[in-house]
Amino acid sequence: MLVNREFWAGKRILLTGHTGFKGSWLALWLTQLGAHVTGVGLEPDTTPNLFGQLDLAQRLEQHHISDIRDAEALAEIAKACQPEVVFHLAAQPLVRRSYRDPLGTWATNVQGSLHLLEALKPLQHPCAVVMVTTDKVYENKEWLYGYRENDRLGGHDPYSASKAAAELAIASWRSSFCGTDAHQTPYLAIATARAGNVIGGGDWADDRIVPDAMRALAAGQPIPVRNPNATRPWQHVLEPLSGYMLLAEALTTKQVNCGAFNFGPQQEANRSVQELIDKLIKYWPGQWQVQTKSDAVHEAQSLHLQIDKAQQQLKWKPRWGFNITIKRTVDWYQALHNGGNAIEQCIADFKKYSNNH
Repeated sequence: MLVNREFWAGKRILLTGHTGFKGSWLALWLTQLGAHVTGVGLEPDTTPNLFGQLDLAQRLEQHHISDIRDAEALAEIAKACQPEVVFHLAAQPLVRRSYRDPLGTWATNVQGSLHLLEALKPLQHPCAVVMVTTDKVYENKEWLYGYRENDRLGGHDPYSASKAAAELAIASWRSSFCGTDAHQTPYLAIATARAGNVIGGGDWADDRIVPDAMRALAAGQPIPVRNPNATRPWQHVLEPLSGYMLLAEALTTKQVNCGAFNFGPQQEANRSVQELIDKLIKYWPGQWQVQTKSDAVHEAQSLHLQIDKAQQQLKWKPRWGFNITIKRTVDWYQALHNGGNAIEQCIADFKKYSNNH
């Protein structure tokens, strides 16, 4: 099922993390659909960055540089926006960085999420709230089976654990403060969305395999690979974003109950890092080599998701397989490397995705 253009036209949207990779893609998509988007996030921390490449500061209704750990500022932004839909993408999203700054990771991913819910509590009109966590919220048993939404949460590293804790905190807040009692609000419909290993054009972050690969290929250098045998559910960024939007639509029309939803690729896209790299260099010829760092930290070897719930309740399903995902990603970076325009490339991907090409 495709997102409903009529639903989004004119909608007031609060988007946290709008300056990040996924947030920038979502901000552009929403504005293309006619939504009025208020963004709140940190300054982009890479050069280049997709937010700047898309000139989003000029495209949004409001653009706020603010930290979600600042509860007072976040409350003022929410009050001014009066959102009908909220997408919470702001996070400290990197596993290796979470080892360097565990307390900051927990403060952002757990406390920041609660700050947002508290900021939304005074609203006096219905509001759908999609709180994005990660596929890494599950207690990873390194098994071959996909994790379902009711599997046990956990997390070995600070990032994964902080996101699992956010899931528990959000569920607790929803149980405690959504309802018709005097201390509750009847207006918020809150769900969590679990997706990860998202790739696509415009990701410039450090310590992520695709941007690391694209930088190396553009420079004519070997791609550094930390963990070639690790398997992940690789998916194009438009896949989970379309799921988040369908989830918000369904929450607004009360077609689904509040809860957690997995968004991942079909089983065939659960591939090893080596398979990913081999496919990348098929489309952009180059070399790769294993580079084990002395400060290596624990990273899961195997991770898959079951997506039956989203397929059945939201009529959502992945539209691009592994091959087209890799090709569209490489095409995006190659186009910019050859002097192309980021906005044109993103809009081209929107059109191809909608037409399932």
